[in-house]
Amino acid sequence: MATGETAVVLLSGGLDSATACAMARDRGFDLLTLAFRYGQRHAVELEAAERLARAMGSKRHVVAEIDLTIYGGSALTADIDVPKGRDTAEMADEGVPITYVPARNTIFLAHALALAETGGASDIFIGVNALDYSGYPDCRPKFIESFEQTANLATKAGVDGNRFKIHTPLIDLTKAEIVKKGTELGVDYGMTTSCYDPHENGNPCGHCDACILRLKGFMEA
Repeated sequence: MATGETAVVLLSGGLDSATACAMARDRGFDLLTLAFRYGQRHAVELEAAERLARAMGSKRHVVAEIDLTIYGGSALTADIDVPKGRDTAEMADEGVPITYVPARNTIFLAHALALAETGGASDIFIGVNALDYSGYPDCRPKFIESFEQTANLATKAGVDGNRFKIHTPLIDLTKAEIVKKGTELGVDYGMTTSCYDPHENGNPCGHCDACILRLKGFMEA
């Protein structure tokens, strides 16, 4: 257990990050949560992240303001339609989906690293998942291993011997296994949102890849 130690947790407001946060808390870490307003069309997730941060007992919740819309290239940050109504076979066959945001996890982890170094934390939790057809290259174990090496080469803390660890507790889990684990740890998934293209009132569309995979996970769980 890590009682008294602090971990930075990337908390988007979605199902995966909520579960990763609960797992960090279960391991005894004090929580320092981090979310991003990056120009995403589903910015309603930031309200969910704040709710979750309070519910999880985060000692500080930070919202970083960055603008990824200036680069475009994603249905989440540009005027590109979000795919709807696809089955999981279609998702798997597509390769890297149009909802991939270029370099997003690299950018997010760099911010988390800065927060960890200034916040006295050596541990960073991120809810990336390599299964369930995400197809995102920055969710792969090789990327995480590479970033961890970079973190320890590129920081004062790292070169001073205070090594950083990037935790990916969900990386090999199916969505159903993630739901089961979070339920065991008392996650209120009613606080979360996963939709890529929510309605103006914040309700999920029910038809995008994220909504379909979320429903699939709950049904299988």
